[in-house]
Amino acid sequence: MSAVPGASGPAAADPVDSITLRGLRVRAHHGVMEQERADGQTFVVDVKALLDLSDAGTTDELSSTLDYGILAEAIHRRVSGERWNLIERVAERVADLVLEDGRVVRVEVTVHKPEAPIGVEFEDVSVTVIRPLPVPESSPG
Repeated sequence: MSAVPGASGPAAADPVDSITLRGLRVRAHHGVMEQERADGQTFVVDVKALLDLSDAGTTDELSSTLDYGILAEAIHRRVSGERWNLIERVAERVADLVLEDGRVVRVEVTVHKPEAPIGVEFEDVSVTVIRPLPVPESSPG
């Protein structure tokens, strides 16, 4: 994993700290079938963001961490405000959003579709994507 910009020490090189948001319920209009797109359904989003939380633990300042309230609202806006065919795309868009905060070095996003139009009884269907923060390309020197 790449180091967090501006951080130093072992935690910055390979953070094991995380912030997890589970069960964010969003009414949205994603799906391949026309009825799904017209009527909408509930999607449930889980996010685990890996980042170095040592500054937050030391300073006790909200600015030293990822504000999970703001993050939850941003995810809700993205999932409800866009329309995609596949929940794989929904998960990818959420991962992109979380990685916009440069302190996050890796994110795991699961999107559940408990009301999916499946012809047999089921409890849940979901997809999970795991994305690292992209490493900037270095120019040949």
